[in-house]
Amino acid sequence: MAEASRTRAAPAPRRGFLKASVASLAARLVAGSGGGLALASAARAQGVFTPDGALQEMMAGNRRFVASGMTSFNDDLAILKEKTAEKQEPFAAVLSCADSRVPVEIVFDQSIGHLFVVRVAGNVASSLMIASLEYGAAVLGTKVIMVLGHGSCGAVKATIEGQPVPGQISALYSYIRPAVDRAGRDTDAASKANASLQATLLRESSPVIAEAVKSGKLKVVAAFYDLVSGRVSLLD
Repeated sequence: MAEASRTRAAPAPRRGFLKASVASLAARLVAGSGGGLALASAARAQGVFTPDGALQEMMAGNRRFVASGMTSFNDDLAILKEKTAEKQEPFAAVLSCADSRVPVEIVFDQSIGHLFVVRVAGNVASSLMIASLEYGAAVLGTKVIMVLGHGSCGAVKATIEGQPVPGQISALYSYIRPAVDRAGRDTDAASKANASLQATLLRESSPVIAEAVKSGKLKVVAAFYDLVSGRVSLLD
């Protein structure tokens, strides 16, 4: 009888372990981003954001990245893949330079299905880039579009120098030249001006984006990524 009692009592430690695990998971799900923790990524991606809330989430993720306190690598990728296999619901879109030193999802501490990223050298708002961002806003429901310039941008530097280049590279110049005319020959200053001008172009040249902004469903901002510090600064 004593042996049977010991046998029945054995599962108790496992119940305690499961209870502690559930409590730990719950704490992670409800922890606020202000303390360095954030909502589980699946909840962030599928939740309902206002444009301001979406921008705040991006900037909070960048603060975690700068502080080396990223949480996206802790996400269960199997669950994320399962949730995003049939559809995507990104809460933000980013028009970024193609520069390999600007890994957008990492910079904002986001995982699969969270950001709709469009990349092109010089983060220029060409007709194809605008079409992609319109799709993100009108079909996917992104709440914010960020045009992200960065330090030491090669496309901006090439535009400033204006030297002959091979192939189609010079096709970028006409998009970036207005920023150089405004900011001068300093590469980072021109990159910031370029991000701001491209954001303005998005707001004004796309009826789809302009209407979404007017109705309060979408926010368009310009930002600058510092390659050394990792910090993203809003320009608008």
